[in-house]
Amino acid sequence: MLVDWNSQRSDCDLSPRDGESDNFLSKRMVAMANPADNPEPPTITTTTAQDDKLSAKPLKSSTESLNSDSNGNPLTRKAAIMQVTMAIVANITIISSGMGLGFPSIAMIELTNSTSSVMLTENQASWFASVTSILCPFGGLLAGFLLDKIGRKKTLYFINVISVVSWGIMAFASKTDEMLLFVELMVARVIIGLAIGLSSSPASVYAAEISHPNLRGRLTLLTALCTGIGMLAVYTLGYLFKDDWRFVCILCGIFTLISLVSVYPIPESPSWLVSKNKLPKAEKCLKKVRAIKENNHPKIHEELDNLADNIARFRANQTSSSKLIMLRKPEVYKPLSIMCTFFFFQQFTGIFVIIVYAARFSIEAGVSIDPFLSAVFVGLTRVVTTILMSYISDSFGRRPPALFSGFGMATCMFGLAACTVYPVKGTELQWVPTFLLVAFIFCATLGFLTLPFAMIAEMFPTKARGFLAGLTIFAGYTMSFIIIKVYPAMVHAMGNEYVFLFFGIVSVIGIGFVYMFLPETKGRTLEEIENYFRGQVDAGEVELKQNHDSKV
Repeated sequence: MLVDWNSQRSDCDLSPRDGESDNFLSKRMVAMANPADNPEPPTITTTTAQDDKLSAKPLKSSTESLNSDSNGNPLTRKAAIMQVTMAIVANITIISSGMGLGFPSIAMIELTNSTSSVMLTENQASWFASVTSILCPFGGLLAGFLLDKIGRKKTLYFINVISVVSWGIMAFASKTDEMLLFVELMVARVIIGLAIGLSSSPASVYAAEISHPNLRGRLTLLTALCTGIGMLAVYTLGYLFKDDWRFVCILCGIFTLISLVSVYPIPESPSWLVSKNKLPKAEKCLKKVRAIKENNHPKIHEELDNLADNIARFRANQTSSSKLIMLRKPEVYKPLSIMCTFFFFQQFTGIFVIIVYAARFSIEAGVSIDPFLSAVFVGLTRVVTTILMSYISDSFGRRPPALFSGFGMATCMFGLAACTVYPVKGTELQWVPTFLLVAFIFCATLGFLTLPFAMIAEMFPTKARGFLAGLTIFAGYTMSFIIIKVYPAMVHAMGNEYVFLFFGIVSVIGIGFVYMFLPETKGRTLEEIENYFRGQVDAGEVELKQNHDSKV
């Protein structure tokens, strides 16, 4: 049963009491601005040597109701609808980035066609495909700066604006001058590369910060879903308009304009507003997110208090404003190490190679159908599986799908290697490469493709989330550029079968990484995840855990 906060009252009213000269918000502003002058009450914590290790075991859970988090905050039906709607609107921005990511796959065939009025050389075409990956890391770093500096909502505005510019440049690129065409395409792809890097974290961070823990798992996966929808859309448009990539750019630009307008109604993240001491506005936005109209509601004050305390604690523990000093904290370097390693396995298992070189990869893998249609199947599989993943993540957590994903990816790559050594084209088994390619995308989407982006929003502490998300995206897309750029050379030097074997072996190693180091975050609040990496377990949670274990 969903509980209506408007009909519930807490016995602990957080509004000002008699004799207090300052109201709640004013006191909290002072506490956050001067954490050293407002020491917090001592917290009873329990630490063990095992907690200090980068454990792969799930976070400890307490007995909690189906529709409440571990702090007892209920999820109302209105709040759930509001949070889902806001997360979807924020993630519409990501669709354009997905279109930009998949665009080279549908444009390169015409751009390198000798019968075209203007064409690119093979070297120019390879730069056209890979240049976005060079800029994506810088987009990731820029995202970290913008998220902390101007907020989540304005960052989404910025992504849409530069995406419109990029699509416009390509749509009206030269039709007579080959060198001018190449320059215009490179400028446009540089801009869209920044947009792709920028879009990898803001929407998922926003969704994580506004959502109830019971919704957060599936809402943070919306970024992966919308990226997949964008890729499917551009693959489909490429299949329908094989000889007119400029018209495809016009359609993509129109959609991005619609996305830009759609961001306006959503509120800013209350978590970011609290971090900037904009508490009156944070209260207003939090009431909208939680679908509460009543003023001075105890639950709103309690949640604001928890957010402010968490940020104040982080600031009080800082001995320097230096980012390097911050990176020494266990709640920072532990999740950062895990997420960067997770992105390594995402990139070097060949996932993004298939995304960018979908049509070409289909030919090299021995797929017998139209390569454009094969790309559509790849995009469709990713979208459908991402939708399925949202329910799997909430039901089974993060680790089991990731383990299955690595096993399935390894199996498919080893199968493609076998099909290369023993060709099946023209036989009754010619469908096998197509099946293995689609199955690889299915398995990748269940874990290694979607989870790294989704878990960025969960793993990092609130105050440093924007910076660390940007740093992780920088690392991930740097690795993406490396593998996308060297893939053609790998095929030339090693042969298709050994490239497939390489991807399969990396997938197997990735399984070991997930089993040993990736923690389970299902059902945990962001504060609990932060405390887990810090090595602290709340005494109340320990007691609940002990009571739960004794019943079992």
